Amino acid sequence: MSTPTVDAPAPDFKPDTAADMTADIPTDMTTDITTDVTTDITADVEMPTAAANNQIVPVEPQPNNIETPPSIPETQPNKRRKKKSIVWEHFTIETVGAGCRRACCKQCKQSFAYSTGSKVAGTSHLKRHIAKGTCPVVLRNQEKNQSSPFSAPSKVGGYGAGTDTPRRRYRTTAAPYVSFDPDRCRDEISRMIIMHDYPLNIVEHPGFVAFVQNLQPRFDMVSFNTVQGDCVATYLREKQSIQKVIEAMAGRICLTLDMWSSCRGLGYVFLSGHFIDSEWKMHRRLLNVIMEPYPDSDAAFSHAVAACLSDWSMEGKLFSVTINQSLSDAAVDNLRALLSVKNPLVLNGQLLLGNCLARSLSSIAQDALTSVFGTVKKVRDSVKYVKTSESHEEKFLELKQQLQVPSTKVLAIDDLTKWNTTYEMLLAACELKEVFSCLDTSDPDYKEAPSLEDWKQVETLCTYLKPLFETANLLTVPTVPTTNTFFHEAWKIQLELGRAAGSEDPFISSLTKSMQEKFDRYWKSCCFILAIAVVVDPRFKMKLVEFSFSKIYNEEAATYVKIVDEGIHELFLEYVALPLPLTPTYVEEANNGTVKAEDPQGGNLLASNGLGLTDFDVYIMETTSQQSKSELDQYLEESLLPRVHEFDVVGWWKLNRMKYPTLSKMARDILSIPVSTVPVGSVFDTVGKEMDRYRCSLRPETVEALICAKDWIQGESVGTSIVPVKMEVPI
Repeated sequence: MSTPTVDAPAPDFKPDTAADMTADIPTDMTTDITTDVTTDITADVEMPTAAANNQIVPVEPQPNNIETPPSIPETQPNKRRKKKSIVWEHFTIETVGAGCRRACCKQCKQSFAYSTGSKVAGTSHLKRHIAKGTCPVVLRNQEKNQSSPFSAPSKVGGYGAGTDTPRRRYRTTAAPYVSFDPDRCRDEISRMIIMHDYPLNIVEHPGFVAFVQNLQPRFDMVSFNTVQGDCVATYLREKQSIQKVIEAMAGRICLTLDMWSSCRGLGYVFLSGHFIDSEWKMHRRLLNVIMEPYPDSDAAFSHAVAACLSDWSMEGKLFSVTINQSLSDAAVDNLRALLSVKNPLVLNGQLLLGNCLARSLSSIAQDALTSVFGTVKKVRDSVKYVKTSESHEEKFLELKQQLQVPSTKVLAIDDLTKWNTTYEMLLAACELKEVFSCLDTSDPDYKEAPSLEDWKQVETLCTYLKPLFETANLLTVPTVPTTNTFFHEAWKIQLELGRAAGSEDPFISSLTKSMQEKFDRYWKSCCFILAIAVVVDPRFKMKLVEFSFSKIYNEEAATYVKIVDEGIHELFLEYVALPLPLTPTYVEEANNGTVKAEDPQGGNLLASNGLGLTDFDVYIMETTSQQSKSELDQYLEESLLPRVHEFDVVGWWKLNRMKYPTLSKMARDILSIPVSTVPVGSVFDTVGKEMDRYRCSLRPETVEALICAKDWIQGESVGTSIVPVKMEVPI
């Protein structure tokens, strides 16, 4: 049996001592080593110990910024220690000049500063390039579910063995400790459901339950009945805040009623309140959502109004009612009879009823589009041909450029449920009619282009849809203009359609006749309210009423002007006759009618019985009434204010409330009358609103709580409303 041989060491082999190991370190690598060992603590570097490898571990010198420690010699440039930092698995050193070297990424070949003379940049920026995914090659690998090539060394396997990403060099601020509060969690769940229209049974969805349990295992998920009760409790808390606002209301309130249908034949009346507070700020609040089992009955709206007034204790404060549809004579009589009992009629009820402007305009526009349906369909099909194919659109744009058609409109397919999109599509197509007419020459697949007569009809249609669109567009801004703004828009439409209906052109006459008949019904029902509103605009007063009526009614204009003039004077007298509000320092004794002034400390400063202050109060009422009667005439006789584009009529009355104490109160209530019942996003709708199946499956009280609470929580601004997201998922 042969004895194994062992290779003898080379004659010049000599184990390195600690001094030799230190001396072998190149000068330009000193900072790299010290940075990795001392300052780059986050890399979790552990140097091998003497017990582990039976070798002496040299004590590493402390870094001194990036300068080379003087104890390390700068000789022996031919002996280099293997670099310990993991970044050198991904970078190479390239010499670009005398004393200047750069680190080049092996993956993307991008170079970075490394050393210049005796200064070394270190490796932190190189680590960031690899670890943070800024290297495009590394980033692509990570997207392919590959692990990052740069990983922090583990404490067991050394460099490259761990899987944790490197930690940051700076300390992060510890998150404040928040104690677990299950009640707060329940409240947030209910608010989440209300704000985002989530179904109540989301608390029973396995995915949502698992998600919450991973976030907070200590939270016990609530049941359907519990979260329903929490949502109603949230509604009641928010309702108390709204109740305080209404109780502090200085003037009167106007109601809008919007009836929604449902697949079950039930109706849901959305009642919103509009008013101007004591700070002269406009408010719109959704007050109730009342389920009506018989929405087509004559008593449906009167029942909803009565329930709203009783719920919010607003008897005697109602000023006007605006409804989204025309009412029968019986329904009008029922509503006025109800309000005459619970609310003093203003101008014998002339301000109580008004039609929704947005609904009226949508109905008129839809009728106009239907009357020329065939022509509109040809244009729509042509637009579809261009917009549904990239190659078709490219040919269309090339032809447009060749013909040099100066169109700025964007061609888009319309939404059949929004009449404004159809109008904008027709308008854009009219500007490009020359391109459509020549498109068949460059694209043989394009057929059935609209004829010249078709384009003429479309242009005529757009001409008479334009004033409707511009007026309706005023209702879509976040802050809807006050009532006075719409008199000017309405009388222009009435005048223009009236003239067009009598045109000698048979197409124009047939197109606008039905439009004029529909708008005339709206004008007759609302022109008095709109005229009253424009009178309290100091830029127009009665002058615009006189001018517009002379254009519309010709010889009969004086009769209609007189109706408005007498109406506003009668309304002013009703405000004059209202009892003067007592200041907070005065109270009336309920027992004997004695009026006394109270000292803030509780003392009685004045007292009267029989004569004295009682007669003085009567004198004040009489003299004040005489002075107030002249407020309106004084206002009307003053010169008109200059017409400026941006004019805050409510702010003007706020500034002049001391000059016109009674008239300003009347103006405040008039300017709060809403002309539309629909939310901003539904102004151009061609179909009525319908309650979805999910909400129909809930109790009426729960439906009201969810919808009203959302409106209150989100705090929508004036003129906006919350449209519930349609959900067809039953419980």
